[in-house]
Amino acid sequence: MGPELRHLRYLIAVAEHGNFTRAAEELRISQPTLSQQIKQLERVVGVQLLDRGGRGVRPTDAGEAYVHYARRALRELAAADRAVLDVADLSRGHLRLAVTPTFTAYLVGPLVEALHTRHPGITLDLREMTQDRIEAGLLADDLDLGIAFEGSHPPGVTPTALFTETLSLVVATSRAEARGDRPLPVRDLADQQLALLSSDFATRGHIEGYLAEHRVSPPIAVEANTIQALTEIVRRTGTLATVLPDAITDDHPHLAPIPVDPPLPTRVATLLHRESAYESAAARAFTRLARDLVRARGYAPARGTRAAGGIPNADIE
Repeated sequence: MGPELRHLRYLIAVAEHGNFTRAAEELRISQPTLSQQIKQLERVVGVQLLDRGGRGVRPTDAGEAYVHYARRALRELAAADRAVLDVADLSRGHLRLAVTPTFTAYLVGPLVEALHTRHPGITLDLREMTQDRIEAGLLADDLDLGIAFEGSHPPGVTPTALFTETLSLVVATSRAEARGDRPLPVRDLADQQLALLSSDFATRGHIEGYLAEHRVSPPIAVEANTIQALTEIVRRTGTLATVLPDAITDDHPHLAPIPVDPPLPTRVATLLHRESAYESAAARAFTRLARDLVRARGYAPARGTRAAGGIPNADIE
């Protein structure tokens, strides 16, 4: 008799917790039962998988190798289950999506609205997390797709360009209307009080790099760890400004972007997926939908790379 799926799950739980008691609690079985099942697995494979000496429990060398392949086997079986449940006509389906925080402010709402309108049978598991956690989630098969930024990605994670995100000085609409279309010289930022994202956000690093390059040190009146807080602060004060993707103003009529000269940094928004992973009908539909939406909203294409759906970016302007 070979190993059963429960044996693999039990072994992985003990290896992750380094403790039979905590693993048993997670699995909701008794500790003696868990210990017995692990010993049964070791008899089947004919080798000791766990070192029970010392203060904790850790995999032996053979155990490390076995846990690696056990995780892979469970991922593949989970993918097989999703493939069986996948329906090509999109009458039902499930999508696990994660985005970095910036996109929650202006892209997630329209994407979810479009997905629900076109394919109401697809359920969505949406999470907000940092880019490194998105990449780890894709590799662990905890996610189907991620929306983040172009950069250095770990092996096994494949990026597909969506659009170029442009940063602008964002102010109350009345201030922007009074100024007209004239770009703001960067030196004038020295007299502008700003409300900025905290250093937890990659956006703050882009802003500080730009200001340092141009030797400008505007007063920072407010730091916040949510974009919603910044948009409310700028709207209500009328005098403070922030630096955010100018696309945020699409859904905030009380805010408007002011271009800065020289322009603020740009970055490429990308759709991330695990290389060679099973691509469900829901994931394919979402990719097409995302491409259509960024084109309809007039977001700048990401030139020189491939666009979502494998279409060159020159074709989606």
